[in-house]
Amino acid sequence: MLILLVDDNGELLYSLKRVLEGEGFTVAIAENVESAREILEEQNVSLMVLDWILKEESGVDFLKELRKDGYSLPVLMLSSKSEAFDKARALNEGADDYLHKPFSNLELIARIRALLRRDSTTKSAVIEIGGVRIDSISREVFVDGEEINLSPKEFELLEFLMQNAGRVLTRFQIMEHLSRDFDFRGSNIVDAHIKNLRKKIKKDIIKTVRGVGYTLKRV
Repeated sequence: MLILLVDDNGELLYSLKRVLEGEGFTVAIAENVESAREILEEQNVSLMVLDWILKEESGVDFLKELRKDGYSLPVLMLSSKSEAFDKARALNEGADDYLHKPFSNLELIARIRALLRRDSTTKSAVIEIGGVRIDSISREVFVDGEEINLSPKEFELLEFLMQNAGRVLTRFQIMEHLSRDFDFRGSNIVDAHIKNLRKKIKKDIIKTVRGVGYTLKRV
């Protein structure tokens, strides 16, 4: 489970990184918007902790852009702003929670865990798009009401695409999701899985984004 910390205060970043790693989280850090975007595009981030004040643009403006781009991951906004108006603005622009500075590490960890629990419970076990329906609990897949058989990796790939419908997923993101135990860089494993999946579902909903990866259309 990867947590992304975004703050232009390097000392605070590394301090929080050590705290969260001590709690068992995997942590990536970014001191600017550009670095944060690169991490979001290349890795499967479970939650982002975002500071309001950044050098290039405000964290709130960055968050607004991410929501427009289709990023739905939970975001915890950090800020020294204590006015109710500022908190309301952050929440209205897409923040899932707001933590006022200074804060205790215990409260930060509790807020992160609460957001991760909330995110996991709000994801429906059953997703249906374009005549394709998957059940994440029973691991069954139906196309136009008829059950089809997928390999474990094919199911994980289809589930990942459907959970992120409308969002372009890079090959790196897909490879990382399918297996954290093997290095598939330089191979065509993702393309092969996509090809097999398309043959089995027989639906034109998985689109290739040339030079980037794949996306599953919202229907």
